[in-house]
Amino acid sequence: MKLKFSSALVAGAVVTLAALSLTACAAGGTSGSTSGSTSADDSLTKVQKAGTLTVGTEGTYRPFSFHENGAGDITGYDVDVVKAVAAKLGVSATFQETQWDGIFAGLEAGRFDVIANQVSITPERSAKYVFSTPYTYSTGVIVVKADNTSITSFESLSGKTTAQSLTSNWNTLATQSGANVQAVEGWAQSVALVEQGRVDATINDNLTFLDYAKQNDASGLKVAATTTDKSESALAFTGGSTALATAVDTALADLAADGTLTSISEKYFGADVSK
Repeated sequence: MKLKFSSALVAGAVVTLAALSLTACAAGGTSGSTSGSTSADDSLTKVQKAGTLTVGTEGTYRPFSFHENGAGDITGYDVDVVKAVAAKLGVSATFQETQWDGIFAGLEAGRFDVIANQVSITPERSAKYVFSTPYTYSTGVIVVKADNTSITSFESLSGKTTAQSLTSNWNTLATQSGANVQAVEGWAQSVALVEQGRVDATINDNLTFLDYAKQNDASGLKVAATTTDKSESALAFTGGSTALATAVDTALADLAADGTLTSISEKYFGADVSK
């Protein structure tokens, strides 16, 4: 999830961040700051009149927003979800691909109506933006070899060796759990070291592991333990866009009820991460 996929940690588990995860309500419960705005909320009517929901997304963030083999139409979990939402609103979805560092500035500048890019809900963001109800939930996980029986909890990482990126919050969690950390550049290197038996484990987001297992043979790996707190990711709107966010919440509820969110989730992760 984007903070980038993780935020603070709570004594051995991920804080509800956005959980990777910090508590925050969604537009069905969270309204961003509207200070400085006295105009009526025409966020929904503008989209309806235009006939399109303009979406800000990276386009390089697999499996959420990407181009298969670097070419062709944009696809991904977030892309499919927001397309389904737009269809429920009776409009089409168009995408403005934007680097993560500039994506909120683009939203504020009116370049797009919504961000669909695994945006984690945080108190800081909730004070400024409106969020939909979450459509992605995840936990932190310990990944080990399938025959490992010595690691069953975060406490049992004490004295074990984990492979972690030193700049990630997963490194902090590993260190807090008493693990000896071997520095790596990212997930690809860390999971390779686990598979080779050169380290005991790695900690990462469950979505990362599910995506890996969907694309590769992960029969030699297993999840040994999960964090208790969940991350929550949602669609983000400018402060004051309550009408649009409320309509999107209704659409998401319908998509959850009719099984569409589950179907999209299983397509990309082989599991339902939408609840």
